[in-house]
Amino acid sequence: MQIDLNNLPSDTALLQRLVLDMTRVMTHRDEEINRLRQIIKQLQRAQYGRRSERLDPDQLALALEELDTDIAEVIESGPVPPVAERTPAQRKPLPDHLIRKEVLLDIEEGGCSRCGGPLREIGESVSEMLDWVPATLRVIRIRRPKYACRQCETVAQASAPQRIITGGYATPALIAQVLISKYCDHLPLYRQSQMFARQGVKIERSTLAGWVGGACWWLDALHDRLSTNILASNHLYADDTPLPVLDPGRRRTKTGRLWVYARNERGWAGRDPPAAVYFYEPDRRAQRPKQHLKDYRGVLHVDGYIGFEQLTRDGRIVLAACWAHARRKFYEIAKADGSPIADEVVRRIAGLYALEAKIRGKTPEERLAVRQATARPLIMELRQWLEAQLPRISRSGKLAEAIRYALIRWNGLSRFLEDGCVELDTNPVERAIRPVALGRKNHLFAGSDRGARRWATVCSPVETTKLNKVEPYIWLTDVLQRMVDDHPVNRLDELPPWNWKAQNPVNN
Repeated sequence: MQIDLNNLPSDTALLQRLVLDMTRVMTHRDEEINRLRQIIKQLQRAQYGRRSERLDPDQLALALEELDTDIAEVIESGPVPPVAERTPAQRKPLPDHLIRKEVLLDIEEGGCSRCGGPLREIGESVSEMLDWVPATLRVIRIRRPKYACRQCETVAQASAPQRIITGGYATPALIAQVLISKYCDHLPLYRQSQMFARQGVKIERSTLAGWVGGACWWLDALHDRLSTNILASNHLYADDTPLPVLDPGRRRTKTGRLWVYARNERGWAGRDPPAAVYFYEPDRRAQRPKQHLKDYRGVLHVDGYIGFEQLTRDGRIVLAACWAHARRKFYEIAKADGSPIADEVVRRIAGLYALEAKIRGKTPEERLAVRQATARPLIMELRQWLEAQLPRISRSGKLAEAIRYALIRWNGLSRFLEDGCVELDTNPVERAIRPVALGRKNHLFAGSDRGARRWATVCSPVETTKLNKVEPYIWLTDVLQRMVDDHPVNRLDELPPWNWKAQNPVNN
């Protein structure tokens, strides 16, 4: 607004309107400036500081590793006390399943070093050290003698074993190592090729890629069976994460999506084991989860993605919203400008989580009874308080956005008051997405849409093995070997990690 100060009107009413208009403009400008400042602070924290109240686990682990290393170096650089004066370390015993190599350290003298008298054994001291045997490549030579009949000259010979890769020389164990290194430990194939070369075996990256593709052909049926099992549940967590995919036609990458559906009933002592399944899609259209969940009936724990709302139209699916997502918005505001309203919301949500911690692992009926008695009054009071605060603050500010975000989803946020199986947040599926995010940092992008689908095919059982406390390499090696040995299709239900674990307790 531009005003000619040399030609102000003399009419009092006109001057009053002019002042009011100026005040509105100034108020709007100040609100917009504050909103932009909050956005800048949020971006600065995301770029240079902590994204949320928790440090990135990988960064925190790295910092702790360096501190522990410094401490160890200081200890080792000082004078070493006599063995008898050392305080025994309070550490857990080494696992029983590890191979033990006995080393006997005995005295050389046959008699007493002081008087020369005979010695008798009165006991022994036993200590253990953890050793490392480097991984070793070996060659398996398959010999198949031929026999000929002296009478009819018929030749007899054992059949050649079927190979997981037609014409390939890799065993299921080696291919499992490549898959686990790529999709579980996030080592790209070119780095694995370099590691094999250091052992004197040159395996081209393209060869490793062929092994991955061939193995995924065997695992496709297991991925389908895993997804059928998981989507048959009545309480699931859903989310998606971006996955850059190379687009050669445009000489750049495009953004695909990995859709993740997780099952975790441990919070309410459910019977079904934890599991996760991934699907790759080239976009984030609402049609994607609608297709994945076309036969699903039950509660779906979701974040604020509006596309999930379409799933509720026919009544088959009920959405449970995520308190962690709602809380995060208020937390960002509280850290940016110290808003007392945002601080109060964060404090009240913390009270809900404190109540949930006390009933974790109890039956749905017990959880629901406690929630009705203690959490429901807190939820009702919080909603009334938020509705009262909204008219008192700037409608265009970040705080108003956070309040509207929560109020719009209040039915979903309150779902845990109606069902003892519902959790407060979507953390189980967030944890399932975390390995994909780490893989993105190392791989940068998938080479094609087919490569992204392979990512989903392998990540599904690998993440499920970890959720069920099964060693991924041992499981995958055994499963690939069984499939090569013509494991019956009608017995595929023996191969998911939870059933495999029950059959192979020694290997867990």
